[in-house]
Amino acid sequence: MATSEIPISQNFIHDIIDKDNASGKYGRRVHTRFPPEPNGYLHIGHAKSICLNFGTALKYGGQCNLRFDDTNPSKEETEYVDSIQEDVKWLGFDWEDRLFYASDYFGKLYDYAEQLIEAGHAYVCDLTADEIRRYRGTLTEPGKDSPYRSRSAGENLDLFRRMKAGEFPDGARVLRAKIDMASPNLNMRDPVLYRIMRAHHHRTGDTWCIYPMYDYAHPLSDAWEGITHSICTLEFEAHRPLYDWCLDILGQFKPRPVQIEFARLNVTYTVMSKRKLRALVENGRVAGWDDPRMPTISGLRRRGYTPGAIRDFCGRIGVAKADSVVDYALLEHCVREDLGPKAPRLMAVLRPLKIVLTNYPEGRSEDLPAELNPENEALGTRTMPFGRELYIEQDDFMENPPPKYFRLTPGGEVRLKSAYIIKCEQVVKDSGGNIVELRCTYDPDTKSGGAGSARKVKGTIHWVAAGGAIPCEVRLYDHLFPLEDPETGDEDFLSRVNPGSLVTLAALAEPALGAAQYGGRFQFIRQGYFAADPGSTPGKPVFNRIVGLKDSWAKIQK
Repeated sequence: MATSEIPISQNFIHDIIDKDNASGKYGRRVHTRFPPEPNGYLHIGHAKSICLNFGTALKYGGQCNLRFDDTNPSKEETEYVDSIQEDVKWLGFDWEDRLFYASDYFGKLYDYAEQLIEAGHAYVCDLTADEIRRYRGTLTEPGKDSPYRSRSAGENLDLFRRMKAGEFPDGARVLRAKIDMASPNLNMRDPVLYRIMRAHHHRTGDTWCIYPMYDYAHPLSDAWEGITHSICTLEFEAHRPLYDWCLDILGQFKPRPVQIEFARLNVTYTVMSKRKLRALVENGRVAGWDDPRMPTISGLRRRGYTPGAIRDFCGRIGVAKADSVVDYALLEHCVREDLGPKAPRLMAVLRPLKIVLTNYPEGRSEDLPAELNPENEALGTRTMPFGRELYIEQDDFMENPPPKYFRLTPGGEVRLKSAYIIKCEQVVKDSGGNIVELRCTYDPDTKSGGAGSARKVKGTIHWVAAGGAIPCEVRLYDHLFPLEDPETGDEDFLSRVNPGSLVTLAALAEPALGAAQYGGRFQFIRQGYFAADPGSTPGKPVFNRIVGLKDSWAKIQK
């Protein structure tokens, strides 16, 4: 991808890189990495990190690695590895030949741990997880030494090798760094480096029964890959001293990578925790990780969001040190901005109401021309069939309209877009009093583009002809959570799922939409932007509404 295709704005991270380049610290080399844990699908927050890491490398003519943090096999699956690679590629980024896994370094990480033990910087501890937590102390009180902290290097080395050999049960022992139990930073109070865990690993199988912690594997993996700037989210700021300690303690890495933290992305009406997204899937509140209501990249892709819109969104929100919440309306605005000049504009009736044009000759039909997008003449035109029987939206007719209602009413007139002016003459109801049909007349001298098209009426509505109409399923989406902050209060967040977040309709579309395939995006005139779902079949498409036409963010900006 060309750098010009990515909205890159100068930020405090780039200021740091500029200073490093000016000093020659890394020989003007910039090498970043995106290190996801394969324990779920990526979401819009990860998109910000992807754009930042890959975009920064592109800006400086550097490189960015994709490295999976697969150090916790109890939660990791190959399915997640595959989905993450697909998401990064879909967003438009390429790691080329630089695909890595933390598991690539399991042997080296183990050897380095032995060096730490031999140098007196690590020890095997028999305390339980709860005991370690109690011994750690608090923010106002120092911790106390483990009773096993004074073991000799020889004893620690023997125990660590026996841990690796599988002699001890899960949780019986851990390897801890020997740093400072009185440190004001709790992460430096002898943190755990290795734990015993008998879990099948998606790449190494059952070769290992001990696994490194992320805080230990992360800095060393960075150093071995030649990373210069390790860009993390803000929750890792307190872990930076441990990152530095792991690289500095044996003095092997000069110049070593530098960790830089930025604020993670928070979006209104959305939960961004993988654990909570997994709960939505496992509790059946959504149809899967790629449910179009999910903030996952795969869900946004299925819904019809474009990679360009997401990159634009990530560029607009910027990079900062302080946490903030971004209005979901900005993301929707970026989608509209991207699709506006690109999407063909076609007609579909979501809740059909039948119209019979009583003065239109029976058995006659005609093809009417219409432009595909007035913002993009290159898309050209298409033709639509027109005949005696049509369908309009139920909402486009009112028997007893309020003031300033400019759509169809008894005795009133509207223009059918790209067609004729019609007048409602009769309302037909069923035995229950429900309106089932309108009898109308059309004015043959008002054909759009014709000599009589100058006659004006206040309302224009969309329509489809009964002859040639394509039955389709249309899915309308609303926020999965109706609250701006779904995690406020004590109530379980699952109980806050919006029961009306999905509405499915049996709709009718003009013939041009019958051939829609997955990946096709359209504007349904007066309805919004829609995308063909993977469940579409020839002649029976399924459409997901990407976003409506109303742009609240643009109004806010004005």
